[in-house]
Amino acid sequence: MALMNLRGRVAFKFDEIDFDVDQIVGVKNIKTTNIDELSKAAMQEYDPAFASLVKPGDLLLGNHNFGYGHPHYPPMKAMRHMGIAGVIAESFSPGYWRGEISMGFPQVPCPGILQFAERWDELEVDWAGHCVRNLTQGAEIAFEPLPRADLDMLEAGGLETYLKKRFLADKTRTVQHAQP
Repeated sequence: MALMNLRGRVAFKFDEIDFDVDQIVGVKNIKTTNIDELSKAAMQEYDPAFASLVKPGDLLLGNHNFGYGHPHYPPMKAMRHMGIAGVIAESFSPGYWRGEISMGFPQVPCPGILQFAERWDELEVDWAGHCVRNLTQGAEIAFEPLPRADLDMLEAGGLETYLKKRFLADKTRTVQHAQP
């Protein structure tokens, strides 16, 4: 099974290098577990109208080392709950990357993305073609292919499902080899 392409508008551009995603919901809300409360807090410091503007499938853009800091999950859980389908950034903090890929949340490292697209441009992430297309401007930019294990986790919807499928496949192979 191939990973389905992402297609959505640029809901927000985070220009800050080393952006700590905790700022999306505010540090005071980082321990909030109610997803509706988190979503209400999300983006208030950046665009108070964000929740009313975002549509399912929209994307976020980020600068270098996006996700810097402790990899807390609540901010991006709120973004997913609001309809954000993935993040395209110049580069990612390793801890943030691993955590979000493990959650099945698409991340695309794409140097040059901040100059390539404006807020509300419609983009398409073509996983097989290793490019991001700006459908509004009629242009495309390449990105490095993701490691196979990361793609497999995204296709499975996260680490837990990926490991279950892998375990079942290994178990099936073992049983088939054990039969006379």
